[in-house]
Amino acid sequence: MKLLHIDSSILGDNSASRQLSREVVKAWQAAEPGVAVTYRDLASEGINHFSGITLGALGTAAELRDAVQKHEADLSASTLAEFLAADAVVIAAPMYNFTIPTQLKAWIDRIAVAGQTFRYTEAGSEGLCGNKKVIVVSTAGGLHVGQPSSGAHEDYLKLLLGFLGITDVEFVRAHGLAYGDEVRSKALNDANTVISEQLFAAA
Repeated sequence: MKLLHIDSSILGDNSASRQLSREVVKAWQAAEPGVAVTYRDLASEGINHFSGITLGALGTAAELRDAVQKHEADLSASTLAEFLAADAVVIAAPMYNFTIPTQLKAWIDRIAVAGQTFRYTEAGSEGLCGNKKVIVVSTAGGLHVGQPSSGAHEDYLKLLLGFLGITDVEFVRAHGLAYGDEVRSKALNDANTVISEQLFAAA
């Protein structure tokens, strides 16, 4: 099985989402020996945000692209290929200002490609990635699950993944991380318990 591991936090080793996503991957490897992991750090690898240059590169024949266009086209192709090749994806998604990091949105814009991961038909849109499983590591300083403030964070990710046809989605949550040491410690401990005892219990 091929597993794609996505980190997006800008906090490096201080990131709760990074710590937890690593634990998810370790637990997956323990449950299914032989899992092949591809890792992409969106904060350090710096996928450019989708732009007119990106569209121009994709609309220009390969032999006519300049160096900038070639970089953009190659980045789009390699990012999409990683996603398409993965049987499962672990996405670390901290909440920044009530939404996902812009780095994660830049990645989404490279994998949401008409004709590749979704298509439009006379009956409406159809996701083409229904064979994938996704685990989202959701972290936040406040408490947002089930609240309107989740609209551009977890709710958006559910919508986007569903649009791509992915319905096998699980969330590992550590929220309230800014509510003091006791609440933070409990949130992280609870998340680690879910990872170690529940995610792969039937594996």
